[in-house]
Amino acid sequence: MSQGAVESNHAGFTGSGFVNYTNTTGSYVEWSVTAQQAGSTPLTLRFANGTSASRPMTITVNGTSVATARAFPATGAWTTWSTVTVDAALTAGANTVRATATTAGGGPNVDSLTVDTGGDPGPGPGAKTPAEINGQLTVCGTKLCNQHGKPIQLRGMSTHGLQWYPQCVTGASLDALAGDWKADVLRISMYIQEGGYETNPRKFTDLVHSIIEQATARGMYAIVDWHMLSPGDPMVNLARAKTFFTEIAQRHRNKNNLLYEIANEPSGVAWSRIKGYAEELIPVIRAQDPDSPILVGTRAWSSLGVSESSNETEVINNPVRATNILYTFHFYAFSHREAYLNALSRAADRIPMFVTEFGTQNYAGEGSNDFAMSQRFLDLMASKKISWVNWNFSDDNRTGAVFKTGTCNSGGPWTGTAQLKPAGVWIRERTRTADDFPTR
Repeated sequence: MSQGAVESNHAGFTGSGFVNYTNTTGSYVEWSVTAQQAGSTPLTLRFANGTSASRPMTITVNGTSVATARAFPATGAWTTWSTVTVDAALTAGANTVRATATTAGGGPNVDSLTVDTGGDPGPGPGAKTPAEINGQLTVCGTKLCNQHGKPIQLRGMSTHGLQWYPQCVTGASLDALAGDWKADVLRISMYIQEGGYETNPRKFTDLVHSIIEQATARGMYAIVDWHMLSPGDPMVNLARAKTFFTEIAQRHRNKNNLLYEIANEPSGVAWSRIKGYAEELIPVIRAQDPDSPILVGTRAWSSLGVSESSNETEVINNPVRATNILYTFHFYAFSHREAYLNALSRAADRIPMFVTEFGTQNYAGEGSNDFAMSQRFLDLMASKKISWVNWNFSDDNRTGAVFKTGTCNSGGPWTGTAQLKPAGVWIRERTRTADDFPTR
């Protein structure tokens, strides 16, 4: 680069940072690109422009302009990223691509250059990411299905509470989750109480916006987790939920990789009250985003009522009046045994289920790991195509956090197993064995 600096002070970038152009005409970033064969090739620049004016740049390949003063318009904030694509003729072998600012304002903040040098650019067998392959998800019968109408199973990780562990959710850690762990889905866990959303709605909404963009850039699905926990009555936070989900759904409605989890773990209230909450909130989301699946929490900490001496029949006999929804189930294998396993199995034959949180430890995410019982759950979920997300992608001192304490504050390393606790080694291995994602 010339007249610019690598920075990381605005969230949402991929990799380890972005280039902040110096505010001057002629500042540029240059890449070396190798093409297997000559031909017209799409070049996609990912950028953010927090000003109110376009910051045009000229794109050249091997010294020849392919886009003169191409507009890079305002994106609304430095944490909001967008893309511009131009077609360029590359030669076989080495090429030099340069993006040069054409005004005194300099260029936008540039995150990356993606060069499509061949293969299937759209959904299908040649696609590289879960979201590219599967596209817009929908509920078909009792299964979560991809754009081809085929049942699939997503596997991934949940963040810890964003108010406590934002340092564990970085460009580098998400690169590892998508690449090294080969995760299909990231659950973005935003607590409402306990120092979370209610203390600063703007801050936490913006943080969720940013993480959605980062998951999207890596081709993962994103679960927006309204992590209500205490109090256990979801109605307490209904007004807040309407405000939050209206903005999230409106802003990201054109994405095909979102799922909305509207009540993490209801407890101490009847199923009828949880159902009433869902039937008030779902139309609010649907007014903005008619297509993304919605995940509805179940009674007794999303145990289908089992933890409060009930079972799945209360949901089966009185389902939420809405379409394209799934019901959530949570388990912690050391504490939750056959009664929970059997309830999940029976429920999955009657209603769409998604395990949005589980651990190999006790219900507090602490103590010894019961990998044998955990594997029984995973085998059941594989056989019935029940998607799952493990708790949690942080370095909390509990055994359920996958990273050793101090990993996040030291910025990794994020790949491999050296920095993982036993639960992390176990779940990483199982996340990496992805579903086959049928397309026909």
